[in-house]
Amino acid sequence: MASLFLTLAVLTTGLYAGFLLTFLIAVMPGLAALPDAGFAAAMRRFNEKVPGPAFLLLFLGVIAFPAVPVVTETGEDTWPLLLAALLCAVASHLITIAGNIPLNNALAQSEGGDDTAARAAFEARWNTFHRIRTALSLAAFALLAVAAV
Repeated sequence: MASLFLTLAVLTTGLYAGFLLTFLIAVMPGLAALPDAGFAAAMRRFNEKVPGPAFLLLFLGVIAFPAVPVVTETGEDTWPLLLAALLCAVASHLITIAGNIPLNNALAQSEGGDDTAARAAFEARWNTFHRIRTALSLAAFALLAVAAV
């Protein structure tokens, strides 16, 4: 049973880390080239669409699936890797919850206002949080992949 959850952990964490990495290396650099109104409008639309069912499955699975082998394989050689991966995933989620989501909400609330000011308050801070959570998610994926081998 633990191997099933480890497989699910590797899959969900890999997909989630890939999603974050795509935003880091493709979406955000593309949006950076837009004027303020276009940037703000695009980010608002992304923030409305991202927390859909597929994303939520990944977001929750990144924590739930590795937690099972951490709890059930405490005597295994892979346990430290599993625990480290879970801690990275939890830290990434805490950054999302405490950093990115409040910025997303503030950007949404600024709609109809000054997009230049909204972008100035959003972009650099959001990107900093995003780089950190992406690195943590990639680390979680790498640790899980090594544990699964």
